[in-house]
Amino acid sequence: MPLMMSEEAFENDESDYQTLPRARVSQRRRGLGWFLCGGWKVLCSSCCECLVHTCRRKKELKARTVWLGHPEKCEEKYPKNAIKNQKYNIVTFVPGVLYQQFKFFLNLYFLVVACSQFVPSLKIGYLYTYWAPLGFVLAVTMVREAVDEVRRCRRDKEMNSQLYSKLTMRGKVQVKSSDIQVGDLIIVEKNQRIPADMIFLRTSEKTGSCFIRTDQLDGETDWKLRVAVVCTQRLPALGDLFSISAYVYAQKPQLDIHSFEGNFTREDCDPPIHESLSIENTLWASTVVASGTVIGVVIYTGKEMRSVLNTSQSKNKVGLLDLELNRLTKALFLAQVVLSVVMVALQGFLGPWFRNLFRFVVLFSYIIPISLRVNLDMGKSAYGWMIMKDENIPGTVVRTSTIPEELGRLVYLLTDKTGTLTQNEMVFKRLHLGTVSYGTDTMDEIQSHIIQSYAQVSSTQSNGSSASSTPSRKPQPPAPKVRKSVSSRIHEAVKAIALCHNVTPVYESRVNGASAESEGTEADQDFSDDNRTYQASSPDEVALVRWTESVGLTLVNRDLTSLQLKTPAGHILTYYILQIFPFTSESKRMGIIVREEATGDITFYMKGADVAMASIVQYNDWLEEECGNMAREGLRTLVVAKKSLTEEQYQDFESRYNQAKLSIHDRSLKVAAVVESLEREMELLCLTGVEDQLQADVRPTLELLRNAGIKIWMLTGDKLETATCIAKSSHLVSRSQDIHVFKPVSSRGEAHLELNAFRRKHDCALVISGDSLEVCLRYYEHEFVELACQCPAVVCCRCSPTQKAQIVRLLQQHTANRTCAIGDGGNDVSMIQAADCGIGIEGKEGKQASLAADFSITQFKHIGRLLMVHGRNSYKRSAALGQFVMHRGMIISTMQAVFSSIFYFASVPLYQGFLMVGYATIYTMFPVFSLVLDQDVKPEMALLYPELYKDLTKGRSLSFKTFLIWVLISVYQGGILMYGALVLFDQEFVHVVAISFTALILTELLMVALTIRTWHWLMVVAELISLGCYLASLAFLNEYFDLSFITTRVFLWKVCVITLVSCLPLYIIKYLKRKFSPPSYSKLSS
Repeated sequence: MPLMMSEEAFENDESDYQTLPRARVSQRRRGLGWFLCGGWKVLCSSCCECLVHTCRRKKELKARTVWLGHPEKCEEKYPKNAIKNQKYNIVTFVPGVLYQQFKFFLNLYFLVVACSQFVPSLKIGYLYTYWAPLGFVLAVTMVREAVDEVRRCRRDKEMNSQLYSKLTMRGKVQVKSSDIQVGDLIIVEKNQRIPADMIFLRTSEKTGSCFIRTDQLDGETDWKLRVAVVCTQRLPALGDLFSISAYVYAQKPQLDIHSFEGNFTREDCDPPIHESLSIENTLWASTVVASGTVIGVVIYTGKEMRSVLNTSQSKNKVGLLDLELNRLTKALFLAQVVLSVVMVALQGFLGPWFRNLFRFVVLFSYIIPISLRVNLDMGKSAYGWMIMKDENIPGTVVRTSTIPEELGRLVYLLTDKTGTLTQNEMVFKRLHLGTVSYGTDTMDEIQSHIIQSYAQVSSTQSNGSSASSTPSRKPQPPAPKVRKSVSSRIHEAVKAIALCHNVTPVYESRVNGASAESEGTEADQDFSDDNRTYQASSPDEVALVRWTESVGLTLVNRDLTSLQLKTPAGHILTYYILQIFPFTSESKRMGIIVREEATGDITFYMKGADVAMASIVQYNDWLEEECGNMAREGLRTLVVAKKSLTEEQYQDFESRYNQAKLSIHDRSLKVAAVVESLEREMELLCLTGVEDQLQADVRPTLELLRNAGIKIWMLTGDKLETATCIAKSSHLVSRSQDIHVFKPVSSRGEAHLELNAFRRKHDCALVISGDSLEVCLRYYEHEFVELACQCPAVVCCRCSPTQKAQIVRLLQQHTANRTCAIGDGGNDVSMIQAADCGIGIEGKEGKQASLAADFSITQFKHIGRLLMVHGRNSYKRSAALGQFVMHRGMIISTMQAVFSSIFYFASVPLYQGFLMVGYATIYTMFPVFSLVLDQDVKPEMALLYPELYKDLTKGRSLSFKTFLIWVLISVYQGGILMYGALVLFDQEFVHVVAISFTALILTELLMVALTIRTWHWLMVVAELISLGCYLASLAFLNEYFDLSFITTRVFLWKVCVITLVSCLPLYIIKYLKRKFSPPSYSKLSS
């Protein structure tokens, strides 16, 4: 259904739209064909899910009342506070692993065949020929799973046994993280992980607030300010928490990590104290305390914590190649059954034909070789080892060894921004004053201007700090249009940047009682940077304050009511904070009103995004143009402005502001209106440009991936402006491309109109916020995904961890292409686990993502080599290996079929006992397995021509076409070997076994040589060892071979002729194909 339609039509067609995605699904008919092609598996799994669901009914999540320090008063039983990442337990391990193995048709088939050998009438050969390979496969798998499970268990145990201080009537007691209950009062020290979701009651900081690091929760490395409940913070001592009767009412556990609603009530005073609680009173689990010691009351534990609700259960990932091979084995099984039926039919269905049919099925069971699983699993381990040993990508770890081939089949790459594409380190790059611009190379000029202007102040005043900025301030109110000197303008701009922010300086080595003077002296030390660190909720602000420090104006102290700056000469200037207007995503600006202690002057400073500030500042002709220029350089711009206020103006504003803050209805609107009355005709001071430094080689890597045909989506929790900026600077969106910013939509109609607008755009990148995405997916899921998939790049900002995983699943469902997710924070874990292939980066945001991922790398740039080289090789090698092992089985089954049909359709094996075991193992195993060393293109070529990767995603290396070619080769060679031996053998049957088996071994070795594209010395060794093993074993095979005949010339020439006839035509065909229709990679290598 098209999206282009009038509004009336839209109203009428509402019902159609609702049923659209579902209608498409329900069109698939469910008949017998559906049941045989996998419907039985769907039915079984849904029955199992139903059983599990009935056994473990999910408890409904409810709001709760939590009494401080009294877990026993809880009305409900809440979940245990233990982290559990294990897939199995002691009871479910063996059944679970066996289910995962026998879920594959291949293994299930072998189990049935092996079990059939216990029936005497069906027995063919020895039991060990069937049970030994199957046992080996299962043993290897179980050991591998057990090792993974033990590792997970250890990691969980380590987390669960971390000790915390719990406050009780008797004082502090140590308690394990897993033993914490709802209602406990927990003390968390600085740099300690918060063990459960808590309400913040008290802190050791005098300000009554603390900073927390939330990087493992939302991926943002900037620190968040949290405020303690006022009532409990004011209590004289810690123990008083038990002397009051108070409780917290908390909403039911939810996914949203950015919001919380609750109330704090103290009952034992008159009247009872009620305080409303919001997100700033919470301490979520998995965050880390960055300043001071905090005490909180636990409200959610275990499965109900925000961090756990936002992580999805890890699934067993199965590679696309394994699924394709599974389909081919089903086709082979069908062929095997048909062949058996033909054999029995040619017999004329005589006697117990049903038993004969089953014996034929077992005879031809080598069509589906069990060594296929063994070889592929060993191959996967070999690829993992090669990836970890690659010196060009040091530190890479393969955590899931079952899917290395997926790296060669990816179409969508979903990447996080913060810490993945960027280092999350802001650097101040540009200061623009309208007529003059300063870059990194001219910062020393600013420094000299600052030193000069403060020196003038010092010389004109006897007291250095008394009138720090009088010269530049006094002439302002009467004549704002008078042009000031560059020096005074720089001075004003730097001072505004140093004052207008939300940054707090922290001294690591400081004692709590240190005074401002001692901080000043600390700042005088050569290593002042080591002592002083800045805390803020935005890394941009820290970059600005660091820059003012580098040019001479240093922020040395800040509390809730004042801040202090140090001039280049070492004087301390104190400013009282009268009001502060924090940054919000709606207003896109922040403001502060300060009073200078020395002069009593009141100034309103404001900084914000150019879109918000353009209408607030006085008329100018340069702001818009310069903002555009800086944005093109990939810089994040902020406009800084100020306004001087008289005492009367400020008092009038304050009374209106406080009145607005107390109103009950439309509080936020009234407050905003009062603040806007100040935000008029402000004096534009400067424009700043800050760069978020990209990770090393991000631009060439993204270009490489784009040339390889991989579509890149950036999913970030960051703001829209920041995300767009990084998308441009990292060249995720090329300079020539348009960007369509999807307008915020909240209803179905809006989403419809906006999708129509987007549909008209061609070849432009899409930028959409998480909220709008939610609305589009609710009403127009199919249409939205269809449009988004046509974009060269998509940026989703303000995404929650759950949304990231949802987008991955959407792409998997709607496109059926392989997806890869890459991230570095705890907030990326859901996305990494949901993707077909998850890559984690060990970064500043901890190891959570890299531990949950299938592959762990140390830098984003390594992904290029991982996909182009290792992904390519793993897929190509596994495809060749899989098909060759099948060929090895089919050739011997063809010989068996020819043999049976000549000898009156008898269900008698051609080769018995050790010959069959030896054929699949020591005679051909090494050369066949040496295919894992083969490569069609040198690594340098694969990286130089990433376009080669596009071929892989089409899956041409392993398809029904290539499979049929191998079937034809097997039938031709099997027929030649058997008929040739029968035509050439002398009277006795013993000779036909000797000639045909020897020719078969030689043919296999020559076929390996034919398949190889690049020789490796180990391949030659493998061929020679196998040949040597066979020749040496002839001495012991007198049970099967006539030794006197084997040593004659007749035997030799007969074997050589048969082998030549079976292999030479294939060599000629390969030569001609290479000459007249070479593949794309061979053109490059030549």
